[in-house]
Amino acid sequence: MAMSERDVPPEVQFADIRSFGRRRGRKLSGRQASLLTDLLPRVSVDLGQPAPADPTQLFSPGTSAVWLEIGFGGAEHLIWQARANPNVGFIGCEPFEDGIVKALTAIDADGIGNLKLWGDDVRPLLRWLPDASLGRVFMLFPDPWPKARHQKRRLFSASLLTELARVMLPGAELRLATDIGDYARTALLAVAETPVFKWTAENPDDWRVRPDDWPGTRYEAKAVREGRRRYYFRFARR
Repeated sequence: MAMSERDVPPEVQFADIRSFGRRRGRKLSGRQASLLTDLLPRVSVDLGQPAPADPTQLFSPGTSAVWLEIGFGGAEHLIWQARANPNVGFIGCEPFEDGIVKALTAIDADGIGNLKLWGDDVRPLLRWLPDASLGRVFMLFPDPWPKARHQKRRLFSASLLTELARVMLPGAELRLATDIGDYARTALLAVAETPVFKWTAENPDDWRVRPDDWPGTRYEAKAVREGRRRYYFRFARR
């Protein structure tokens, strides 16, 4: 049975604008700078080259699917998923240098070979990818842009969903997490405007409780410490 309006909390009921701020945080150590110089070029997706007809070709033979994480932050979730799913190729998109360095550090330390990185806005990457190429997409705790005058910068939107619909396989899953009630509300409205996606929740626990294969992140831990409700949405590409 599908979710009904009464199951949704009150705060959720119903163009390429830059969706992120500064790119660089703290000063890098010599080792971190070396990772950016030496390792990043080897694991980056190169949009200057034609996209492969089959995106699994970006990875080693035997790769069965490609998943994308948009805005992976500290890379905790991205690295966990890459380790847990060795036959899946992962593309991690993160415009902030600190996050890229964290991912590179894990790739280097653990020899993770099924992970590619894109260190910029996700939308050029989406336009580069071929049709029906992604089996799953993650977007966890995106920048909420809480001020009303900045909300047009929110990345999760009907426009983004239209772009995702083209590159996601039928039946592919889109996961969104947020701790901002208004972001959750506008996300559901965006999905309602994009009928190619369906909210799959059947009861309140489906969006209140984080699934076992959805590891926590430092952003989520901060929300827990500060007492904010978390929303874990899953949408299916029809």
